[in-house]
Amino acid sequence: MKKVKKVCLKFKKALPWYVITGPPSSGKTTLINELSKLGYLTYPEAARVIIDREMARGKSIEEIRKNEAEFQKKVFRMNVEIERAAPKDKIVFFDRAIPDSIAYYQLYGLDPKEVFDACKKIRYKKVFFLEPLPFVKDYARIENGKAVEKLTNLLKESYKKLGYKIVTIPAMPVKERLNKILKEIKSNQNELID
Repeated sequence: MKKVKKVCLKFKKALPWYVITGPPSSGKTTLINELSKLGYLTYPEAARVIIDREMARGKSIEEIRKNEAEFQKKVFRMNVEIERAAPKDKIVFFDRAIPDSIAYYQLYGLDPKEVFDACKKIRYKKVFFLEPLPFVKDYARIENGKAVEKLTNLLKESYKKLGYKIVTIPAMPVKERLNKILKEIKSNQNELID
């Protein structure tokens, strides 16, 4: 893991890309939607895109996620495609990013080497970690309380191992979260990653 950290850290100047991450039911999608309403370029969570696409074809969540390892690999591949196509010169917000797959791979017993390799190609300006809100089960979430707790820790560890300083966004009303993020990006627009 140390070798990966050094390789990822060679990218001194980050792209003007921001990651909104956190455990399931932390308000990521709501926040991404608010940023989009303000005119920012945003990308949805790849897992939800895949789930919505497959449900539109008549599959149930159980069918879509019966092979969790294969599902996580699809999510990772979609994130790589999304980030490859995203503009490198514009402010972009991602609802999860490639490094999130490190945590999900570990949660489901997969080797995250291919994810670490993909991290060598991208450097984000900042990573915003949303503290969990009360867990709300929906059509796409299969995680239970124990998995959410483990995932929370794995997500933080994944970004820290890649050398990111995580900006924690507390559980508070969406407008307050939005203002905190906007203030953070405005005050650090010219900052290079240490």
